[in-house]
Amino acid sequence: MSTIAFDQMALTRIADFSRSLSRLHLLARRQWIDDDQLDREFNAVCRSIWGYSPDDLADEMFAADDLAWLDTLDESSARIFAAEHGYDLVDDSGMLTDWWGFCWMILAEKRGLLTPENRAAARAKIEEAYLAAPNVIGVIVAR
Repeated sequence: MSTIAFDQMALTRIADFSRSLSRLHLLARRQWIDDDQLDREFNAVCRSIWGYSPDDLADEMFAADDLAWLDTLDESSARIFAAEHGYDLVDDSGMLTDWWGFCWMILAEKRGLLTPENRAAARAKIEEAYLAAPNVIGVIVAR
């Protein structure tokens, strides 16, 4: 059996979770949208799918080979990779804008990186970076 023939009904359709993110990207073509707003929406989509977001991970948690492989991804190979792991990166108008970030999360899931321990370590690293910045006296974290 061909490895590229996937049962579309068995795939998690990421587009179903990211409709508001797609609308935000369309709006960004016509007016200025803050990158932080796009990041927050992307993180919300990831949390709704995996229970984790990219902020819960750090690049150092991935093997160097994985990071190098991610850098070689194009839309075609990303779509195949995602489908092999149970995800669909296409919406009604084509490939999702944030396909690379979703592949990053799929790879994190595949490598077993989506753990509470890794979340705590990544968050601690972010807090350290904020605290090292000038004029920062504290970090308020909602847990």
